[in-house]
Amino acid sequence: MVTPSLLDAIRVAKDNERIASESYRAAAQEIQHSVGRQLFLELSDFEQFHLEKLTALEKSLNETGKFINYEGKEFPLPPVCEVKAAEEPAKKSLMTIITQAIGLEETAKKTYADLADQIDDPQGKEMFKKLSAEEYNHYRILIEAYWTVSNFGVWKWVRP
Repeated sequence: MVTPSLLDAIRVAKDNERIASESYRAAAQEIQHSVGRQLFLELSDFEQFHLEKLTALEKSLNETGKFINYEGKEFPLPPVCEVKAAEEPAKKSLMTIITQAIGLEETAKKTYADLADQIDDPQGKEMFKKLSAEEYNHYRILIEAYWTVSNFGVWKWVRP
């Protein structure tokens, strides 16, 4: 049985994914460096993918009471690279953008992990565990970006 609280949690998660996607898209417009801009565009697309899957889950739960299969998604990283970020004109605002993104990912990871713990359905539990793991991957990528830009003045993408 699908509880109203589960559907409410999914709606909140959908709103969070929409906000994250829009925030990352806006951040990409503010970042002048192509590597940083690409990172935030990829994050925006990924969060949009999550929104679409959560919308499909909500529809399935409303119509059939069943969870959907969530296959997960790999984050599309380019080859490992380091590119000087020195020309970034507003380093402080850049660091603020990255810090805010880290917070979004940390919240999303915890939200999905908490939902996974509350779900009895194995397919639903697995979906929320995968979503949590994907958000944690985004968090790690952003932590690395923060650290490398802050300490070395370079944008660096790493393979998780």
